[in-house]
Amino acid sequence: MGKLDGHCLCGSITYECDAEPVMTAICHCTECQRQGGSAFSVNVGVPRDELTINGEPKVIEVPRDQGGVTYRHFCGNCGSPLISILDDAQDLAWIKAGTLNDTSSLEPELEAWTRSAQPWALVEREDRGYFPQGIPTG
Repeated sequence: MGKLDGHCLCGSITYECDAEPVMTAICHCTECQRQGGSAFSVNVGVPRDELTINGEPKVIEVPRDQGGVTYRHFCGNCGSPLISILDDAQDLAWIKAGTLNDTSSLEPELEAWTRSAQPWALVEREDRGYFPQGIPTG
């Protein structure tokens, strides 16, 4: 896949990562729905220590349905959601795929929080894993 890079809507925050994605996932949790204003969020998991962020995103702690918190990073100027980090899996950063410069090679491997999915937004396929709650981290 090569280098991953992207930016917020206004361009004041950019990022890059030379590591290959660990996975690409569709998240149907209510927090992703609320943050993105949509039925789901497509997220690309990368090793956190390989991700470089240029600029200072705002960070909020959002309690998760299953317990714990998610640290959601977004642009304080334009509001673009950029990255999420789960408190129980802090070695991964989840890049919001819509902020990538090139999404042409992304193929989601699984869908999480399907119990929260909008009924019209979940079409099960044989080539993906489906998790009614979050992806197991332990």
